[in-house]
Parts: sequence; C-alpha cells; structure tokens
Amino acid sequence: MKPDEVAGVKPKPSTWLSGLLIGIVGLYIALLLGIPVVNIFYQAFREGIPAFLHRLTERELLSALRLTVLTALVVVPLNTFFGLCAALAIAHRRFPGRALLLSLIDLPFSISPVVAGLMLVLIFGRQGWLGSWNLRVIFAFPGIVLATAFITLPFVAREVLPVLEEAGTDQEEAAKTLGATPWQIFWRITLPNIRWGLLYGVILTNARAMGEFGAVAVVSGNIIGRTQTLPLFVEDAYRSYATGSAYAAAVVLSLLAVVTLVAREFLERGSHSRRVF
Repeated sequence: MKPDEVAGVKPKPSTWLSGLLIGIVGLYIALLLGIPVVNIFYQAFREGIPAFLHRLTERELLSALRLTVLTALVVVPLNTFFGLCAALAIAHRRFPGRALLLSLIDLPFSISPVVAGLMLVLIFGRQGWLGSWNLRVIFAFPGIVLATAFITLPFVAREVLPVLEEAGTDQEEAAKTLGATPWQIFWRITLPNIRWGLLYGVILTNARAMGEFGAVAVVSGNIIGRTQTLPLFVEDAYRSYATGSAYAAAVVLSLLAVVTLVAREFLERGSHSRRVF
C-alpha cells in the first residue's frame, strides 16, 4: 500500500489530469457561450458605435424593451410574494398535500414553455374553457404576464426554502416566547436570515422573466409595437433580415445577463462572508 493510503489520506489527483479536466470545461464553455457572445458583440458593433446607438433608438426595439421591463416589474413582485409565502408554509408547517405542493411548484421546471403557453391559450382563448367570458388575456399584456409568471414561479421558493430549513425555528420560537408579534418575528428574525436566498431568487426570477421566449411567443401573438417582447423582437428582426437591430437587442439582453451574473456573485460572496463571521 502507498503511504497516503496507510495514513488514511486520499491521494491528490495528478496535475495533468486536473489540467485536462479544466481544459475540457474551458473548451466546452468557450464553444457554447464564449464564441457566440463574442460574435453577438462583434456583429452589433461592426458598423460602429453610432450605428449601434441609432438602432437602440428604433421605435420597435424601444417598445419591446418597455414591454419586457413592464412584464418583469409585474411578475417579479408577484412571484416573490408567492415564493416567500410558499417557502414559509412548507418549511414551518406539516400539512396534508405538502409533497404535492412542492411538486406543483417545481412543475414549470419539467414542462416545456411552449406547452405552458398552449395551456393558457386552451384556457383563456376564444375556444378555451373561459373563452365565453370574453377575457382579453391571449394576445394581450395579461397573457404575457401569466405565461412569464408560470415559467418563473419556482425560483424564489426554491432559493428560500433550503435557507429556512437550515435556519430552523429556534429563534422564532424564542422570540414568540418573549412576546414578539408575528410581524416583528418576520421582520427582525426571519427576513434577515433569508435575505441572501431571497435576493438570489429575485435576481433569477428577473433574469428569466426578461429572457423568456417560448411561452410568451405562444400567448402574445408577437404583434409588433404591442405584444412583442425583446426576445421576440430579436427573432423577428433576424428573420426580417434586420440583423443589425437583432444584434443590438441581443446585446441588451446579454448585458442584462451580465448584470445578473455580477449581482449573483456579490450575493454569493456576501452570503459566504456572513457564514464565516
């Protein structure tokens, strides 16, 4: 036996193997992410910065960006509130149907966004279950909100739930014994304990809401200037041979993704430093 095995210490992997694994990961990321992103920025700025800035002021692009931001402003608070309530109920309560509720929350992860959009059409469309109610949902802003809310449903709940389960209920019970109200317990104990997980879930929800394509494409009708979000604008502009506008909009979406990654990194560092100290 080797000395490391006798001492009970696992031998370290060889340097060449570690380098090979890192090289494979780096090459894979470069092929799937690095090269496409670089090409997007190259194509967007190929004709110069003035041309890029001019495309950003196009009426159709601004309308799509406005609708995308408005959808995120509606969906993110809704799913944040729902996710927080669901996580609190699941972590602190044991009730019949708890496992079913967890499965329903995870449902958007296993269903194709296109299928989710089709489901909304079958419910709220003119020939759908609620079509006789004359609800203006499909091919309108409410349909976009519903589709985006369904797709982004799990993120906050799934980020907050493990934090709540790890923290336990000892502090809340102690505060309750000392006479604190439920509202005081939430604001002074529960929220500070889950704030990193909550912010992380909000960031992921916002990123997915702004980048959603499949479900929104089905329910929106992709009407230019009315129900066309930024991802739909990219696809429509590229198919219409307005490649410059498509790449300009893609740059905007890429920058939103970069902001999301930076915010995620700061949150992870803040959460790690809090655990250390």
